[in-house]
Amino acid sequence: MKKNTHHNNNIEELIDGNQPLPKKTAEEVAHILTDGDLSGYDKKFISNVVLELAHTAKVFDPIRTRPKVSIFGSARTKPDHPDYILCKQFAQQMANLDYMVITGAGPGLMAAGNEGAGKDHAIGLNIDLPFEQSANEFIMDSPYLITYRYFFNRKVAFLREADAIVLFPGGVGTMDEGFEALTLIQTGRAMPQPIVLMDHEGSNYWEKWIEFVKEGLLANGTISPEDLYLFRHFTDVADAADYINNFYRRYHSLRYYKDKVIIRLNCPIPKALLEDIREEYKEFLGDYGLQEAAALDVEENEPDIAHLPRLVMQAQRDKPVDLYRLIRSLNRENIESSTRRQDREELASPAPRPKRNKVGESHK
Repeated sequence: MKKNTHHNNNIEELIDGNQPLPKKTAEEVAHILTDGDLSGYDKKFISNVVLELAHTAKVFDPIRTRPKVSIFGSARTKPDHPDYILCKQFAQQMANLDYMVITGAGPGLMAAGNEGAGKDHAIGLNIDLPFEQSANEFIMDSPYLITYRYFFNRKVAFLREADAIVLFPGGVGTMDEGFEALTLIQTGRAMPQPIVLMDHEGSNYWEKWIEFVKEGLLANGTISPEDLYLFRHFTDVADAADYINNFYRRYHSLRYYKDKVIIRLNCPIPKALLEDIREEYKEFLGDYGLQEAAALDVEENEPDIAHLPRLVMQAQRDKPVDLYRLIRSLNRENIESSTRRQDREELASPAPRPKRNKVGESHK
């Protein structure tokens, strides 16, 4: 295998172009940025990218444990439009459930999301553009307003910090953000999370989009039938909020460690449901199966969630959609319509949902 040789201050480093670059410490990266190998143009660009990401981390750090939903939609939608009204109502509902609401901070549906969430629950990720985009009045003076130079940094924040993605009707930007979210989950480069398509009753915006996905992508074999599990269409605020909240009703988070996946749960899984999932996903789970466990030693740096029960399985990094489907199945005994599987009826009887928390109180 051919490797490229790079020189930094007379130190030879072999780089395998078929693999990601090896991770480095902040001090090592700073050294690379300040040595003489990079042009001034490149140093300025990379430094500004890192500066935006560092500022983003500082803004989000105090609220990182709070659940969040990112809302995308058109900047051109007027306040009297049904989708604006629906977006405002949805954001208010999510704030009532103690989610913070992230939008692009601009006009239209972004303003609707910030307005509905209210100042204590609204986050604005603005972009510096020569036209159309400026921070809306509902987020203008908020400590949770960030204005970006680079779209890619902004998209990192939208997806990295969110626990759910909600797409309202929009233009090229909304399509870009929606397909990127789907791509990252489909390829396993983002953690599993619900993706909601939402428009007002009587609209055919997302119906036309779903038709395109099925007839233009699925029928041509460029996606798999299982990929359709990654999103769900709603026109009702309560159903959409219920769908998102129920995704985390039992599932808390996951962590990869070597060749294993550690799935953290907000509450224990019933034995009958666990056996049902083991049987249904036995080919995906393989010989290792799905094992119940307590916190592993590798998780000692996360003491706030040490009390949560775990499920451990063999990592199948080439099948992220199957992992997403398994996580969805953890809530199968809840028979509410918004959490129902797309291809079969639910089982058993409903159970109460705990309040959504990323970390914190114990669930008994």
